[in-house]
Amino acid sequence: MEHMTQPGRVAEQYRDESRLQTRRSVWRNSADGRNPQDSAAAAVRAASPARILEVGCGTGVFAARLAAENPHATVTATDLSERFVALTAERGVGAQRADVQELPFPDGYADVVVAMWMLYHVPDLDQGLREIRRVLRPGGTFVAVTNGDAHLAGLLRAAGGEPLVTQFSAENGAAVLRRHFGEVTQEHITTRAQFDDHAQAVAYLASFDEALANRLPPFDGVLEDAGSTAVFVAR
Repeated sequence: MEHMTQPGRVAEQYRDESRLQTRRSVWRNSADGRNPQDSAAAAVRAASPARILEVGCGTGVFAARLAAENPHATVTATDLSERFVALTAERGVGAQRADVQELPFPDGYADVVVAMWMLYHVPDLDQGLREIRRVLRPGGTFVAVTNGDAHLAGLLRAAGGEPLVTQFSAENGAAVLRRHFGEVTQEHITTRAQFDDHAQAVAYLASFDEALANRLPPFDGVLEDAGSTAVFVAR
């Protein structure tokens, strides 16, 4: 399963927005009504930022939310995908192509930097975090969201796979961040995935591994599985 986070594989997965949309469609809040986007957005608002930078912005959904919820802040979004940069710009957010390992911004550029479900893809994670630390102003806030080792473990095992263990997860993320930040807090959220039928579950798996999708045994009715997500706030 590690091949899912390799650079060439990542470029293929995010060539356009179709795979990302397929994955987003199945997710529901935790049993107590929480979701990672709300927690991350609240952490950004709490910092009262004048300038926000999102790295790995995808289609710009969260960047647009940040702009709406922080109307006095300048929001800049970056991604390696030209398609995602264009989609983000269409939402009215300033966007440009950039690699988190070599950010084209001066020291102390942002009050808040946000990385939503992307740090596990970065080839040199420590270099990416050094760049994030560099472009944050002294005392600035870094908000990062990632998945845990148990994320959709039931579905993956049903298809003959194994849980996906990454370089930046709910389990190891705090230790990684403490190499670059003095203060790190973590909130764990057990999200829920709902697949209305077998075809939707197959489509979800196929969005990152067609061989795995083809091995998923048939099932009737709705299938639910637990997600595992962590929201980190570092300073």
